[in-house]
Amino acid sequence: MKCAHRRALAGKPEETMHPRRLLLVGEGNFSFAASLIDGLDPSVSVTATGFQHRAALEGDPVALENLQRLRERGVEVRFGVDCTQLSHALPADDRDFDRIYFNFPHCGRKAGVAKNRELLAKFFQSCADVLAKAGEVHVALCRGQGGTPADKPQREWHNSWQVVAMAALGGFILSDVCPFSCEAVPGYKCTGYRSQDRPFHIEGALTYIFTQSLPFESCQPRTFRVRLEDRWFYFAEPEALLGKLNRRFLEASSCHPIRTINEKLIAELGKTFPLKRLKCPLPLMPRGGPTVLLPETCDLLPTFWIRLHEDNSCSEFQNGEITQEMEEIPVSVSECTLPESPVRDGCKGAQEGICDQIKLGLRPSLLVHVEAVIHSPDFLPGSLHVLSGPVFQKCHILPFTMPAFHETLLILGFDNNMKESCLLSLLGHLKDALGDLLTQTLQEGSSLGTSVEFVLQPNGKDYIIHVKSLNFGPDCAENLIIGSILTSKIVKQKHQCFVFVSINLDLLVMLAYGISDWRILWTFDNRFLKRFAPGKIEHFKSYSLYPPCYVHDVSFWVDEKKAFDELEFHTVARAVSQDTVVSVQYRDRFQHPETRQVSLCYRLTYQTCDKALTPQLAAAMQSQFRKEIQRQLHVSPR
Repeated sequence: MKCAHRRALAGKPEETMHPRRLLLVGEGNFSFAASLIDGLDPSVSVTATGFQHRAALEGDPVALENLQRLRERGVEVRFGVDCTQLSHALPADDRDFDRIYFNFPHCGRKAGVAKNRELLAKFFQSCADVLAKAGEVHVALCRGQGGTPADKPQREWHNSWQVVAMAALGGFILSDVCPFSCEAVPGYKCTGYRSQDRPFHIEGALTYIFTQSLPFESCQPRTFRVRLEDRWFYFAEPEALLGKLNRRFLEASSCHPIRTINEKLIAELGKTFPLKRLKCPLPLMPRGGPTVLLPETCDLLPTFWIRLHEDNSCSEFQNGEITQEMEEIPVSVSECTLPESPVRDGCKGAQEGICDQIKLGLRPSLLVHVEAVIHSPDFLPGSLHVLSGPVFQKCHILPFTMPAFHETLLILGFDNNMKESCLLSLLGHLKDALGDLLTQTLQEGSSLGTSVEFVLQPNGKDYIIHVKSLNFGPDCAENLIIGSILTSKIVKQKHQCFVFVSINLDLLVMLAYGISDWRILWTFDNRFLKRFAPGKIEHFKSYSLYPPCYVHDVSFWVDEKKAFDELEFHTVARAVSQDTVVSVQYRDRFQHPETRQVSLCYRLTYQTCDKALTPQLAAAMQSQFRKEIQRQLHVSPR
């Protein structure tokens, strides 16, 4: 890991070669500043500040010598600067620093962890006022103080300074950690331990590097315009799917890893089979449409249903025009894949077109399009037909289940008398292609590995695609299901057999790149895509490390007349928390001895993967969640 101080000394940060503006706070004898400038490019501007006033340093010959060196180099020095009120000490035209250093902060004397947490929290809040948008905050702490897994040994959370949680209060996330190296700044003497002229114990000290996170905004569902046949409609995205519709990760212009993995998989299969790429239709399907073709264990996936309202103002818009509030889902589908006969709710005069509402579902799988594909006049037996696109499913909150993901569907048709040979060929090449993708990030000589297995289902015809990746982490010690292979005669056609292969591309990307949290695939933070080289599969290094988690319990009385819908309970939690709830655990069931009324208790854990989540915001989300389950699920919070 490249040390932050060496990056500063070289004047070459990881992502840019532009001159830097550095701010040093909490300088005691200014030895860090005096040592740092020796290795800096002359174009780098340094402002060194200390909490003490100039007169307090008159009796310190080391400090006076360092100040003299700084003056000779033209470094700006400020005294009496409170690091918790930087905007007061620095004029408005002298801010936008690229990097802020605070080495071994301490409140002085025998201040406990609570006081030092408060100091850190106010410092980070103050940094937000003077730091450039892409700037960094470097904080050096003694061994164990940070309270992160990088600390060796790691203190108990309540006995640490909780540096990541304190940074979140200022809108910062931890993006890197490296050992604090005195060798990088020779001559640095860190003094001030308990307000005395004594050094801190810096053996095993760490430098934490923080960056600004995207803000938590008061998100409102986006509104989309869509054209069905010759009419325009609009609809609001479901709250549990905020930011997940119309992201276009698979388009040719995208450099998202989901497109990279999909293109590599298809290209590898194309070496054996003639390919026919299909345009993906709208993710909309009517009630009573084609049956979702899944293994017998998953007959029908819970669907997100939306209401389309006719856009009577469509005459004011040109085709493809988007208003400030509305975003159009592009329609680029073949004739055979348009939704047919949408159901108009509660409308007897649908045929006369007098109804202005249509209820459609967001497809839970691309398998809903199978019938249209194989009955198309363009369908070619012997060719591998490929359809890729986003799908949406209501699901429980679990580490490897997701309400939105990208699916690739492979369809192969062949004569009955060629069934065995075609099937064996497809399965063999598919297994090799998946194995190659999942082993590209392994280091040479590594004993870790990945195995792909096709597990035959009880019907003796269909398969589940299992992946066991030993290099992914302990959470993946068991097999992950990344797809299914359907070979049973679920589609009747004379003299022909079909094989359908469904693959969850998001899970495949997580395994191939070593990404532990599926939510980061949907981030709007530009730093995510910058971590990937175009067309390459490399191990992903997160820019948000060790995010804190916050636990809240909720108890409520259930309505005896209605069955409690736990899936909807999870869906409401996902929507209210903006996908920050990572775990929902059933804790207890209580029945009142007299009224016989039943109460349930669940524990929710809040944690983000790319934003600064504060305990106050988590508590506010929990409060809103209590209100929403009362309104939507008709329960009575206790």
